[in-house]
Amino acid sequence: MKDYYAVLGVPKNASLEEIKRAYRELAKKYHPDKNRGDPSAEERFKEINEAYAVLSDPKKRAEYDRRGYVEGAEAYRNVDPEDLFDLFEDLFGVRFGPRARPRRGEDLEVAVTVDLTTVARGGRIPVRYRRRVLCPTCRGSGGKSQVCPTCRGSGRVQQYQRTFFGTMVQESVCPHCKGQGRILTEACPTCGGRGWVEEEAALEVAIPPGIDEHQRLRIPGAGHQGPGGAGDLYLRVRVRPHPELRRDGKNLVYTLKLGLAQAALGARVEVPGLEGPVPLEVPPGTGHGEVFELEGAGLPDPSGGPPGSLLVVTALKVPKKLPPKAKKALLEYAEAMGEEAGLEGLWDKVKRAFKKG
Repeated sequence: MKDYYAVLGVPKNASLEEIKRAYRELAKKYHPDKNRGDPSAEERFKEINEAYAVLSDPKKRAEYDRRGYVEGAEAYRNVDPEDLFDLFEDLFGVRFGPRARPRRGEDLEVAVTVDLTTVARGGRIPVRYRRRVLCPTCRGSGGKSQVCPTCRGSGRVQQYQRTFFGTMVQESVCPHCKGQGRILTEACPTCGGRGWVEEEAALEVAIPPGIDEHQRLRIPGAGHQGPGGAGDLYLRVRVRPHPELRRDGKNLVYTLKLGLAQAALGARVEVPGLEGPVPLEVPPGTGHGEVFELEGAGLPDPSGGPPGSLLVVTALKVPKKLPPKAKKALLEYAEAMGEEAGLEGLWDKVKRAFKKG
């Protein structure tokens, strides 16, 4: 009974990559073209191929581990064409051009909306989206296939053209297999030969504090799946408008509407903040459009700098209609300050002058 692990010089728990690496080193060493006239090297080369053909196939390896042998294993002395290409390149330095590698899945982009509180604190949000995954029946192969007879598995073809300067070689993608190296002979009944099915995916994504509007977050491997691996998922972040606060970079802006008396006499008010109301003292004589900066009450800096500020911008409220008592008080104020105010008629002015006289 042959010990295939011993033939390749690997432990029984060796990974597929370790098995491939051991096979290539031994195949280069015992290849008949490097050991011409040595029948023992040729037999050793066949034995190495037989061991590799069994241990590199998960089903055959499982059967071998369970029973200690594989029926007709001697027939497995031919290696996969892809491995032969790699072997010949290693042995003789011949490059067959870039062979078709399994395609990686495409990237995905999904828009998510968060509120300003999440921007301020950070947090985790659920994300649901649809993506393509490898077909569970054919595992992405699309069905039964065979090595492309045109390019013999390389995915590339060469065309030779005689010119005045000699023979020119032009290499291109194989038109028969479209660069895949294999052609489909029987489509998978589950995916119809596509190699993938669509599913709904769900995951939780961490939103970093202070994230910028329309910033993209990358989640590796969460995009569409392909035979060569999964693409990435990109989340484009949008921030839901706040009913009272406006964002300006890492600062928050609030418009404080002040009455005439508040602006003239000063006032103690509360302005909204993301963590609750923030007290503010408005000094007497505050004008329209003045800015009060409350440092540290803004948003975190995503680059690690100091947090932003809450900028309070004043806006004077001028009432359109005044009750008689308030109107009289304002007129007396205007008179005391020497201001021309009010839209009095001629008779009103005469009566006011008569009262003074």
